[in-house]
Parts: sequence; C-alpha cells; structure tokens
Amino acid sequence: MDLSGKTILITGASSGIGKALASKLSGENVNLILTARRFNLLEEIKEEAKTSKCSYLLLPCDVSNKYDVSTAYKEIKDKFGSVDLAILNAGAGHYMNVRNYNSEFAEKIYGTNLFGIIYWIEQLLPDFLDRKSGVIAGISSMADNRGYSGSSFYTSSKSAVTNYLEGLRVELNPYSVKVITIRPGFVETPMTSSNKFKMPFLMTAEKAAEIILDGIKKEKRVIQFPWQMALLTGFVGLLPGWLYEFLAKQQNKKLIRSKES
Repeated sequence: MDLSGKTILITGASSGIGKALASKLSGENVNLILTARRFNLLEEIKEEAKTSKCSYLLLPCDVSNKYDVSTAYKEIKDKFGSVDLAILNAGAGHYMNVRNYNSEFAEKIYGTNLFGIIYWIEQLLPDFLDRKSGVIAGISSMADNRGYSGSSFYTSSKSAVTNYLEGLRVELNPYSVKVITIRPGFVETPMTSSNKFKMPFLMTAEKAAEIILDGIKKEKRVIQFPWQMALLTGFVGLLPGWLYEFLAKQQNKKLIRSKES
C-alpha cells in the first residue's frame, strides 16, 4: 500500500505508539488526522514536526463516547471528504486484583479498547462500502490469548478486539475493504510504565511504529511483534487450561510473597 496522498486517521495519538506513528508519518505526503482526549498534546506533536510534509487535522475525541466519535468524523468529512487508512490505536489498561475490584475499570477499558474501535468503524464503514476501498488497522495485543491474573479486564477486551477484527476481515473481503489486526508485545508507553513485573522483549514505541507502518504498507492481515513474544504467547495459548492455571497460580503465589516480604 502506497501511503502517499492518503488520508490517515490515528486515534489515541497523544502518546505511546500513536504519537510515534504520527511522528513517522509527518515526513510523508499525507493528510494526517490525529485524535485524543488531550488536545494540547496533539498540538505539541504538530509543533515538533517542523519539517512536516503532511496536512494536519487535530481533533479532541474520547473514543469511548459515541457522540464524540460521530462529531469528529463529521469534521473529517468536511475537511478531507473521506479516510483511506484508519489506525485505531487508543487504548487503556489498569492493574486489578480482587481487593481493588471495581466495575468502573471495566467500563473504561472496554469503552476505550473495544467500543472505541466499534464506534469509529460504525462511522467509517458506510463510506468504505460505497467506495469499495479503505483500510482498518486495529490495535489488539498479544495478551489476547489467555486470562492473565490482575489484567483480566484488559486481556478480555483485547481478546474481543482480535475476534471482532477477524470476523470483520472476512465480512469485508468482498467489498475490497482490508482489516489488519495489530498485536504488539510489550512496548514502552505511559501505560506499561506502571507495570511492576518484568516485561520480556520490551521495545520502544518508535520501533513498534516502524514495524506497524511496514506491515501496513505490505498489507499484512496480522502484524505481531516481536517474533520472540509471538512464539512465547503462542505456546502459552496452546497449554491445556488445567496446566496454564496451575502455572499461573504458582506465579501468583510468588508475587504475593514478594509483596509481603
């Protein structure tokens, strides 16, 4: 896929992978639409890209708010007419255990990670179907393969995203609309900075953005990285439930003992 001249939407563009993607695309001849809740950070990204070749549209948008999304899309239509590539990147996570259990965490995480994608696709689909073209790239995670202790809201939201995008890819194939599932491993972002555990094969957001854009240009169905983490999570996903739960319980006991000591 040649990105030159394309209109590209990035949600959650104020930090992390979204910001890194915006920075890399600023050197391309594209129309770049950046959305986030923190509008001031989007303005900083534009200011930092002093040698930018692209045209910008910055929009405040909470992807978990359906009205915000529809309002933002109307502004996009008014300025650019349509979108060619939507990178639906906005994400949220929160460490949770049985002692701090709160459904508000689930509302935030599902609202951002899952419904934030669903609401944007609802706006994009009519135009994509009419034109019989367009690319949807949704950010899932390699954590979509199991229910990891302390992260069950996050992992289940990402599992839903992966399954949703897979089904959508099949449905949209006859209309020449492409759907790409992006499954990163651990990436240095404000969200992962609060993790208290070792993150194997951790990579920078800049490297992640480079891999994602390369995969989009090659029109891959699934972009997953790093390959070492893909192998590891693939193996963990194949474990029988009883064995996975046994190993997870042993690890959980170690975490509890380390906190108590």
